[in-house]
Amino acid sequence: MTSSRHLIALVVGALALAGCETSNLGMPQPAEPAAPAAQPLMPPSFPPQNLVGRWGLTAYHNEADRERTITAAAGQCRNPYVITMGPTGGVMMHLADQSTPTELALKGAPGNKNFIGPKEDPPGGNQDREVVSFDGRVLTLRWMDPEVQSRYGTMVYVRCGAEGGAKPKPKGKPKPRPAAAAAPKPAQPPIQRQ
Repeated sequence: MTSSRHLIALVVGALALAGCETSNLGMPQPAEPAAPAAQPLMPPSFPPQNLVGRWGLTAYHNEADRERTITAAAGQCRNPYVITMGPTGGVMMHLADQSTPTELALKGAPGNKNFIGPKEDPPGGNQDREVVSFDGRVLTLRWMDPEVQSRYGTMVYVRCGAEGGAKPKPKGKPKPRPAAAAAPKPAQPPIQRQ
């Protein structure tokens, strides 16, 4: 009798579970969370050639330090960060934690946003940096990966040379200054009074 009770309990339990499963058939199921929509690729606000050059580079973590960081970046032109054109039209820069530069694309996105990152990733991808500001002389970039941003901070590049930042100091001996022109001698000796 005990085994028949167990058998009945199992059958009733199975039917109850089956009833739960079939009762949800007519009800809408909650949708799985959608992955963030990729931003469409648009032309960037400026050409990648505008990034080519020698840059003083520093970073900050607190927005209050931005102006001080720009000044410090200009002082780094003695050991500049060099951005060159890549073989397929991108720019040669370093990705996070990479020791050699990689060709990165300048990617436009809605809202007049610009990103620098791997060409195959959509704008705003995890390896990208957002162009926070760029006026031709000062370039400010923020890492999209929060963990990388927390380590490296917001990057500030200040153009070296005539177009921006500190000019490199000339090497070698300084040129001699021309001698000051001597005052002309008077034609006659001064008159002396007694």
